[in-house]
Amino acid sequence: MLIEREPVPVMFKTVSSEVSEIRRAWTEMDAVGSRRRRKFFGSFDPTTKEYRVGAVLREDDYPAFFGLKEEMLAGGRYLRFRLEGEPPAVYDLIGPTFHRLERRLDRDPRRAQLEFYRRRGTIDLLQPLLPADITASLDAQVSGRRHPL
Repeated sequence: MLIEREPVPVMFKTVSSEVSEIRRAWTEMDAVGSRRRRKFFGSFDPTTKEYRVGAVLREDDYPAFFGLKEEMLAGGRYLRFRLEGEPPAVYDLIGPTFHRLERRLDRDPRRAQLEFYRRRGTIDLLQPLLPADITASLDAQVSGRRHPL
């Protein structure tokens, strides 16, 4: 499903993309609060190979208290793919699913892939896509037609 997301303020911790580091970071994020009461996310930047684990920032949050940084999580066009299953098995589906989504010609390699943890066993994977006007130009080039612009 194609979606458009607005930028969102977040607090986060950056780690390497090693599975052991990612698991450790998620365990540390449990100190921020219940996953039932907060909106948590994971973010992987394929250019830097860094993974960020974080939560949507609320007005009463103090990220520095938890050793976290603040920034805006990028908005824009995304392809959403929903994973459902029992943890921890559902977590093992994240990497292979993103590898398949990366094959899209309209993916935006400049933005990070996102994971939004909706509830226990439900994760939305968001593959960033190029803006619609660029995608239309790519479609025209691939099909061999001249684009009117």
